Amino acid sequence: MSGHVVVDARDDSDLAECAEVLGAVHRADGYPVNWPADPEGWLRVDGAVGAWVARLDGRVAGHVLLARPRPVDVAPRLAPPERPTCVVGRLFVAPAARGRRIGARLLERAAREAARRGGARAVLDVVPRDVAAVALYERAGWTFLGAGQQEWGPGELVDVRCYAASPKSEETP
Repeated sequence: MSGHVVVDARDDSDLAECAEVLGAVHRADGYPVNWPADPEGWLRVDGAVGAWVARLDGRVAGHVLLARPRPVDVAPRLAPPERPTCVVGRLFVAPAARGRRIGARLLERAAREAARRGGARAVLDVVPRDVAAVALYERAGWTFLGAGQQEWGPGELVDVRCYAASPKSEETP
């Protein structure tokens, strides 16, 4: 891979390739923690307001999604109440494509889209053991909001760290 990265809107024709990359991420990092029976379906989220892919030399190398908050989401409850929130999710970068700021570019795209939608602030949660993701959010200047427990399934609570986009990441480049 030579290095030309483009971030654009995801469409249904991208889902099979996204699921393939997600499989590589799961094998390398254990994300998602609970492997979905239908990976393409897992990438479609009720309440999604947008989804984007990063292409490296024309191939899907990363993905991010932005959604309206759900009652079970912890991060929006920890965010300052003066602004609405949108939740970042389904963020992953192919192991072979890392080190090219793809994750940071996807985060920036989601944060800008949230801000464009009525001044909303992008928020997210991450399991503490995912130290690479925590490092990415902190390098990108995202603000630590606090810790909590997120419901990931019926009766399944998981400890998470919650972050909010920095004002800089919301700016249009």
